[in-house]
Amino acid sequence: MTVDVPPQRTVVRALRFVPEAERVSFTPDAPPAPPANRVVVAIGLVLAVALVWVVARIAGPIMAGTAALGLALGFTLFHSRFGFTSGWRQLAAVGQGAAVRAHMLMLATATILFSVLLAGGFSLAGTPKPSVAAVGIPLLVGSFLFGIGMQVGGSCASGTLFAVGSGQTAVVLTLFGFIVGSVLAALTFTFWTVTVPAGTPVSLAETFGFPGAVALSLLVMATIVAITYVVARRRTPPPVERPASARGIARVLRGSWPMWVGAIVLAVLNAGVLFVSGGPWGVTSAFGLWGGKVLSGLGVDVASWAYFQVPANAKALQGSVFADRISVLDFGVIVGALVASALGGAFVLHKRVPWKLALGSVLGGIAMGYGARLAGGCNIGAYFSGIASMSLHGWIWGVVALGGTFVGLKLRPLFGLTNPKPSDSIC
Repeated sequence: MTVDVPPQRTVVRALRFVPEAERVSFTPDAPPAPPANRVVVAIGLVLAVALVWVVARIAGPIMAGTAALGLALGFTLFHSRFGFTSGWRQLAAVGQGAAVRAHMLMLATATILFSVLLAGGFSLAGTPKPSVAAVGIPLLVGSFLFGIGMQVGGSCASGTLFAVGSGQTAVVLTLFGFIVGSVLAALTFTFWTVTVPAGTPVSLAETFGFPGAVALSLLVMATIVAITYVVARRRTPPPVERPASARGIARVLRGSWPMWVGAIVLAVLNAGVLFVSGGPWGVTSAFGLWGGKVLSGLGVDVASWAYFQVPANAKALQGSVFADRISVLDFGVIVGALVASALGGAFVLHKRVPWKLALGSVLGGIAMGYGARLAGGCNIGAYFSGIASMSLHGWIWGVVALGGTFVGLKLRPLFGLTNPKPSDSIC
C-alpha cells in the first residue's frame, strides 16, 4: 500500500529542440477512470456548501471567498496529482525531473501574478502582504527537517491535506504528527527566536525592484529546468505513468489533468488567495493553532506560551478556527480533494496500516510540523508562496529541503517504504 501523494504527472512534453536522450518518456495511455462514488460526492458537496456558509456567517464574505478558493485548491491538487514529495524523490533517486519542471512553471506563473498584485497593492482585504521570512539558522534547521519528514511521512503539507481528503488513512497519522510537531515548535518558540540568531528577512523585490526581482527569479527557474535535463541525460530516468483518467470533457471533473495544467491553475489560485484574503496561500500555521486549541480545551495554559502571545497568534487562539485564514484554506483543500477523488472514483479508505508505516507517518509529520514553524513555512508557505513573493528564504528553503530529501530517502526503508529504481516506471 502506498501512502505517498497520488501519482505524479509530467509537466509538458519535451520541446522539439531537446535531444531525444533528454526527453521525458511515458508509459502507454492511461486506463479509464473507475465510476464516480456518488454517495461520497454528495457528502463532499454538502460539506463544501456548509463550509462556505459557516465561514460567511462567522467571518464574512471575504473569508467565505477564501474558503471557496481552498475548495478549488483541493480539487486542483487531486486532479493534477500535484505533489512535492514524490517529485523531489523522483529527481533525487532516479533523475526524473518532470515534476520539478512543473514546480518551476507554477512558480514562474505565480511570481508574475504576485508582482502585479503586490506592486499595485491590489487586494480585497487591504494592502496585500507577501510571504517574506527571516534568513537564519532556524530556516536552515527547519527546512532540512521538513525535507526529511516529507520522505519519511510520505507527503508534504499540501499533499497531506489532499491525501486525507481522498481517504488515505495513513496520511491522517501524518497530519496528527504535523499537529504534534507544530505544538512542540510553539513550546520552544523562545529558544528559536531569542537564543538562536533568527536572521533578517530579505525581499528581492525591495533589493532589486519588482522588475529586477521577477527577471532574476525567472532566470533561476530556467536554470533549474536546464539542470533537470542535464541530470536526465546522465541518468536516463524511467518513464512517468499516466494515472486512470476520464475521456473527453469529463476529464475536467473526473481527472486526471496534465501536471502543467495543475501548475498554472495552482499559480492562479494562489494569486487569487492573495487578492481576496490579503495574504498568499499557507498551510501549516493552522496546525499549531489546532493543537493549541485542543490543549487549551484540556486545561493547558497555552495562552501563556510566548508563541501564543504574538498578537496574531493570540487573536487566532481566542477566535474561531472558521475565522482563521489558513485554517479555512486547509478545510477547503480537504473537502475539495474529497469531492475530486470521489468524482474520479479514487476515494478509498484504507482500514489497515502496517505499524512501520504508521510510525513513519507520525515521525515524518512531527519533523515537518516542527520544521515548518522554524523555517517560516512549508512547501506551500515558504517554497511556493515565498518564492512567488520574491523572498530569498523561499529559495533557501527549497535547496535545503532538497538536501533533507536525500537523507529521507535513506530512512524510508526503515519504515517499509520503497524508493524509485531506474528499472521502474514512476507514478
